[in-house]
Amino acid sequence: MKQKLVIIYLVAFSISLSATEKIPAKKEIISAMTRVCDWQLANLIKTEYVDKDTLKHKYRDSNWIRGTFLTGLLAQYYSTKNQKYLDVAIALCSRNKWKLGPKFQFADDLCIGQAYLELYKLKKDKELIADVEFRLKAIMKNPKRGPVVGWKGNDNWDWCDALYMAPPVFSRMYSITKNQAYLDTMTVLWFDTYNLLYDKKEKLFYRDARFSERNDGTQQLSKNGKKIFWSRGNGWVIGGLTRLLQDMPKNYTHRAEFEKVYKEMCEKIATLQGEDGLWRSSLLDTEEYPAPETSGSGFYCYALAYGINNGLLPSKKYLPVILKAWKGLNWAIDKQTGMLGWVQAVGADPRSVTSSETAEYGAGAFLLAGSEIIKMKKNK
Repeated sequence: MKQKLVIIYLVAFSISLSATEKIPAKKEIISAMTRVCDWQLANLIKTEYVDKDTLKHKYRDSNWIRGTFLTGLLAQYYSTKNQKYLDVAIALCSRNKWKLGPKFQFADDLCIGQAYLELYKLKKDKELIADVEFRLKAIMKNPKRGPVVGWKGNDNWDWCDALYMAPPVFSRMYSITKNQAYLDTMTVLWFDTYNLLYDKKEKLFYRDARFSERNDGTQQLSKNGKKIFWSRGNGWVIGGLTRLLQDMPKNYTHRAEFEKVYKEMCEKIATLQGEDGLWRSSLLDTEEYPAPETSGSGFYCYALAYGINNGLLPSKKYLPVILKAWKGLNWAIDKQTGMLGWVQAVGADPRSVTSSETAEYGAGAFLLAGSEIIKMKKNK
């Protein structure tokens, strides 16, 4: 019954998107961003992780969930210039004493470093990035290399989510120090993951090696016999690529390789968009999980808008995709509260999702998307 209702919704909503759309006014975009951001700030959660030694659940605010939201919160600040968002970002980071998570090269524990580095650019206080600098220098001396067989959440980045969490920390540090060693180390580790998980035919990343083709030619497939590509997993990758390209100089030796993957993924992602503007949690098997999913969709909207804004993607081809995505994302905002719904819960594969599900990383992706659409030609 639930799937039938979702399908009925899709048909109805696709009709409303059939007309030619225009870039929303800056005021309208900021209004939507503010509703989502303010609701999320009023409903922050304690981020949970499992201690590998005791196997007990613990909480800290330096995890990837908070780190991803902070990237969006800072985008909200830059878009609105409202001091309260900067103050909250500083307060949240201060609670961690500007420390990263505990594991040496584990990508999830590096993610929040993106916020520390952004705040350093504003405050010029070395204390904010002392731990980030110490950790990255240690990694550069002894990087844990992949690939590995299977997925265990290792220090080497053997799952695609890692490409949002960690590489932009290196590229942001480069943007501050101009020390190319940060980019060079990141590039080696990034392409370890690329070689392990990128399907060159499909132009998408597997979430981890459990889903890629095995040596004997067999492969884990969806219930309908399709390859399994997790929407948010690919959102993590393309969102991370976007952030790398923001920092990477035009003449960097490997920039063209990163741009190639970015453009390939953008082209593929655009073909998989639902009629409602949103993507499904399993990109190639929309029948298995027909409901829309907003965290992956937010990252796609963000990445595509950045591409147009920076001359990497043609506007004529991708602007309609972006506008449909933004309209779909706005549809997913609860009209009464401002909560962004249809966000798949924490996981490691495609799953079902409902309108009542939300998470901080979904809001973070939404705010990043809005911040790029604001920069589009009409709003300058």
